[in-house]
Amino acid sequence: MKKMFLRAAAACALLLMPAAASAAEGFATANVNMRSGPSTYYPAVTVIPVGESVEIHGCLSESPWCDVSFYGGRGWVAGRYVQAAYRSSRVYVEPEYYRPLGIPTVVFEFDSYWDRNYRGRDFYRDRARWRHDRDWHRGRERDRPEWERRQVRERRDWERERERERRVWERERREWEPERDRDSDRWRRGIEGAEREQSRRERRYDGQRTIVECDGGDFRCEE
Repeated sequence: MKKMFLRAAAACALLLMPAAASAAEGFATANVNMRSGPSTYYPAVTVIPVGESVEIHGCLSESPWCDVSFYGGRGWVAGRYVQAAYRSSRVYVEPEYYRPLGIPTVVFEFDSYWDRNYRGRDFYRDRARWRHDRDWHRGRERDRPEWERRQVRERRDWERERERERRVWERERREWEPERDRDSDRWRRGIEGAEREQSRRERRYDGQRTIVECDGGDFRCEE
């Protein structure tokens, strides 16, 4: 009985091994860098041309970066640049499609991954620096929410200050416009008064003019 159970378990394991080792097929939606880690901060391994197929070995659960193979090379590509066939259509490789597409969630272990895949690469010699940058990037991503919250607060404060200045300007404009209208009325009345005064002076001058009497030989009387 025990031997039969072991043989059945071994048979089940053999049946499951190809499925576990198989990779989902994806397609690049743009000319995209395949990188040596799940971030744009890692060195590029190669460029995958648009439309080329890749094998998807797994994706991170916390961010849509996927471990892929392309012509024997291995690296990471952002899920927004990879599509896979799903229900007679293509969808971008995002976390909600991992299970339907049969894509497992994986973790990125820097040392083991680089040891397996990049020993012959030039950037492998600088792995200590890239490991440090990886840690720095993780810290930056960890701090990003607080940075975003601070940015939102600063933006909100700026909008409030702008709204306050707008209200002050509107109030001053409402106070200034009547004064401007009054000044305009005073100026217009002043011009009209000056014109009336000038007209009166001209009429007075015309009424006071007299005919000039001249003596003989006065050139003013010559016709």
